Amino acid sequence: MTKTTVREISYLEAVREAMSQEMRENQDVFILGEDIGVYGGAFGVTRGMIEEFGPERVRNTPISEAAIAGGAVGAALTGMRPILELQFSDFITIAMDQLVNQAAKTRYMFGGKGKVPLVVRTPAGSGTGAAAQHSQSLEAWMAHIPGLKVVQPSTAYDAKGLLKAAMDDDNPVIFYEHKLLYKTIGEVPEEQYSIPLGKADVKRSGKDVTIVATAIMVHKALEAAKELEAEGIDVEIIDPRTLVPLDEETIIESVKKTGKCIVVHEAVKRGGYGGEIASMIAESEAFDYLDAPIKRLGGLAVPIPYNPTLEKAVIPQVPDIIEAAKELVRS
Repeated sequence: MTKTTVREISYLEAVREAMSQEMRENQDVFILGEDIGVYGGAFGVTRGMIEEFGPERVRNTPISEAAIAGGAVGAALTGMRPILELQFSDFITIAMDQLVNQAAKTRYMFGGKGKVPLVVRTPAGSGTGAAAQHSQSLEAWMAHIPGLKVVQPSTAYDAKGLLKAAMDDDNPVIFYEHKLLYKTIGEVPEEQYSIPLGKADVKRSGKDVTIVATAIMVHKALEAAKELEAEGIDVEIIDPRTLVPLDEETIIESVKKTGKCIVVHEAVKRGGYGGEIASMIAESEAFDYLDAPIKRLGGLAVPIPYNPTLEKAVIPQVPDIIEAAKELVRS
C-alpha cells in the first residue's frame, strides 16, 4: 500500500506542484506565457520553475495573447501538451479566435484525429483592486463553446487534482484560478492525484436549502452557512468544480432533498452560468420537488469598479447569501 503524505499548502503552491510533477513525468508538457520565467508570472505561480526546467519548457513569450494561443494550439496539434498562462482572464478576449474557432473545433472537424491537449490557466475575478479590465469573470463565455472544457477549483486540494485531470485531457481546457484563492491554505497530498472533470463536490451537507456556488463564492457560502446554522437553517453547498462537463446528478439530488435552491457566482448575473444551472434544475425531475422558485445571485451588470467599497458592492457577499436563504425558508 502506497503511503499518502498530506500537508497544508496554498492554492498557488498546489497549482505549481501539479505542473511541476507532470513536467517531471512527461517531457511533452511545457508552459508558455508572459513573464512566467525569472519573474514567475503575474501572481508568482511559476516562480522557480525556470530554474528546474529551463527556458525551453518555461517559455517567456511576447505580449500578444493571440500569438501565444496560436503557438499553443499549433504545439498541441503536433503532439506537445502545452500549458498556456494568461496573466488575467480578461485577456482571453484577445485569444478568442485561436481558442474558439481553432482549438475548440479541430478535434470535431478532423473526426477525432486532430487532438488539442491544451490547458489555459488564467487568474479570474475581482477583489484585488485591479479594476474593470483585469477583474472580470468570463467563464460563461467559454462554457458556451462546444469543444472547450471549463474548470473552476475553489480549494487547494481541488486545484491540484483538477489540474492533473486537465493536463491529461486530450481536449482544450480553460482552467480558472480565482486571484483571492491563491493564498488560501488546504490539505493537499504530496503525491500526484487526479479529480475527474465533471464530478461535483458536496462542500457541506444540509437539509433545508441547496446552494450551488462556484470559485470564491464557495467560501462565501460556507461562511454564510455558519451564520444560518445559528438561526436553525441547515444549508447544503454544492461546488460543481467544473462547468463543462457539469455534474447534473449531484445538483439534482441535492435539490430534491432540500426543495430549495440558490445559485451564486461572481460573474454578472445577466447571461451568467447560474442561469444554465437553474434551467437544468427546472427541466429535471427536481422541479417537482421545489417548494419555491430558484434564486440566482450574481454580479451587477456594470464594469468592476476600482474603488474597493464599490468593488465589493457589485458582487454577491455573505449577507446577500444569508438573506436569500432566509427568504427561501420563509417562502
